[in-house]
This record gives sequence, C-alpha cells and structure tokens, in this order.
Amino acid sequence: MTAEQQVRVAIIGQGRSGKVIHAETLNRLKDKYAIVAVVDPLEDRRRKASEAYGCETYSDYQELFGRTDLDLVVNASPSHLHVPVTLDLLQNGFHVLCEKPLARSVQEVDRLIETAERTGRRLYVFQQSRFAPAFKQLRKVIDSGVIGRVVQVSIAYNHFARRWDWQTSRKFNGGNLLNTGPHPVDQALQLFGTDVMPNVTCIMDRANTYGDAEDYVKLILHGKNRPVIDVEISSCCAYPSFTYHVQGTRGGIKGSLTRLDWKYYKPEEAEPREWTGTPLSDANGEPVYCREQLKWYEDHWDYPDEFGLGPFNEMCKEFYEVLYGTITKGEPLGITLQHVRQQIAVMEEAHRQNPHLADSPMIG
Repeated sequence: MTAEQQVRVAIIGQGRSGKVIHAETLNRLKDKYAIVAVVDPLEDRRRKASEAYGCETYSDYQELFGRTDLDLVVNASPSHLHVPVTLDLLQNGFHVLCEKPLARSVQEVDRLIETAERTGRRLYVFQQSRFAPAFKQLRKVIDSGVIGRVVQVSIAYNHFARRWDWQTSRKFNGGNLLNTGPHPVDQALQLFGTDVMPNVTCIMDRANTYGDAEDYVKLILHGKNRPVIDVEISSCCAYPSFTYHVQGTRGGIKGSLTRLDWKYYKPEEAEPREWTGTPLSDANGEPVYCREQLKWYEDHWDYPDEFGLGPFNEMCKEFYEVLYGTITKGEPLGITLQHVRQQIAVMEEAHRQNPHLADSPMIG
C-alpha cells in the first residue's frame, strides 16, 4: 500500500465508541481512510451507518470473513469481546485495531501477541490519550529539565456518576479501571518508565455504581529511583477534575486538559546552602523558621484548538494520522504491544489486590 491510497476499514460496533469515536474520526480523514463496512447487531444502527458512510453493513462480524479488500478492522465491540473477536479476526487474516481495554489479563495479551506473530497480522491498540495535547505538553516541560527530577505525578480522572449500564459489570470487563483506566494508566507508565514493572498499590471501592464493578480507584505506582505516580479514577467526586499535578526538585506543573501552568527556580541563582545542626536565628538572635525566598519563573500553555475539535477529538484524529503512516509507510506508532502488556499487568495486579469487591452488595 502506498501513502496516497485510502486505508479501507471495517468497524465492528456502532455504540458510543464505534460510532462517535472511530467512525466520526475516520469520516474526518477521508483523504486517508474509507469506511467500507460496518458491523452491528442492531438494524437501526446498520441503517444509519449505511446512510452516513455509504458502506456495506453486516449483523455479524464473521460475515466479513472471506473479504480480501480490507486493510484494517476496528474492533469496537463490548469490552468482554475484545479478546475472542480479535483472536478470530487475526486467525482469519485481518489486521486489527482493538479498542481499550485490550484484555483483562497478561495471559490473554500474550495469546493475542502470539497469534498476531504466528499469523503475520498486525495488531494495534487504540490508546489515543498518548496523543492528548496537554499530556504532550506536560512531557515537553518535564523533558526540558526546568522542574528538575520528577518526584511525584498525580493524575486525576474524577467526576460524579451513578452508572447502571453494562460497563459497570465485571462479567463485561466493566469498572472504572478497565473502562477509563487505560487512558491515565498508559500516561502514568510513560512517565514512570516502561523498562521496568512498577510496584503497584491499589485501593478500590464501589460508591455510586449500580453494577458489581468498582467505580473508585486509587492506584499508586512506585519503584526505586522512579517517580511516584498517583492515579485517581473516581465516580464520587462532586467537583469534577481531569487534572495533572507534577512535583519536581526545582519546581512543578499543574493543569487540566486545556491549560497547564508551571513554575521553577534556577539553581544557579539561588544562594548556596549546606546542612547545619545549629539553631537558626535572625539578626537579633531570635529563633526563625528555616525558609528562603527563591526567585520563581512561571510559564503556561493553553490548548490552542487549532482544528476546532476539542482535546478529545483531536487526540483521536492524531492517533489515526500516525497510524496511517504506520500502515502505509511502516512508521513507528509508538504505542507498542509490550507497553499495553505492562498496562494490563498493572491493572491485573490492582484487581488481584481488591478481591473484596466480588463479595460487596449491589447498590440500589
């Protein structure tokens, strides 16, 4: 395939993910992608897809088998079907982009990787938050070194919700960690470092959900010579916050999906200090608290929204633009299967530490 050609795509599922995220994003990139088939068991969804995209429609994804004109199949089926449907697609000759969560266990991920390698098919995972504008800017500031060594990063994906849909059920791989968690956990591991497995500490609760999966998650990643990463995914936060807070040895960063502020001091401008055990006092010999006045520098970034899409739609668009280069020219996607494997390993350990959820009563 050459870079001038459209990537011919089939989308499995026309729920919120398949329609609002994948189909609408691909429809914005008609110079690069063509939606040629849509699969959904609901007739009304198939009709709307046919009218909107001029594509063929099917009620069962296995009706795609035998087609040789598809460059990519997007698996946006419900979460508990990601593994079996992706395996079936790979084994029947298709390249697959799977929605998150890819799987519930490392064992399942390893099986997917093995199947992709054995069949010679490519497997991608839709971790679009890697391309979130605020996260990219956050990494630029950290990488510049102005805030020094990063000591802690706090990421909060919090709001208030009383959910009762299928994504609150464990049997459907629901719960905040698997539903929302792949976004902040992917970012957290990029900041922690993907070369080693972090130590994991996790507390979960069921606060407002009407299902049997967690809707509160406090996840701490830590390790020797690594920053502490604090990830919070809560559905009982009455003051919604989608925020970052980075603490460094020379300054810090705070912000949201649309604005970041950072401040730092320059060590060369600060008075040299040495530890002392002698009591501190002022010019009059009176005891004083140990403090100093540093000269702080401040800067900020505001989300420019140059495409008029908003940060969520923009990161989806960039994911597919980068993926296009990967498919047509072999350019790196950056989001590797090993990165996703580590993410699933973290979330699997988090679930292992919270077996009590299985015995807690239903809400409502």
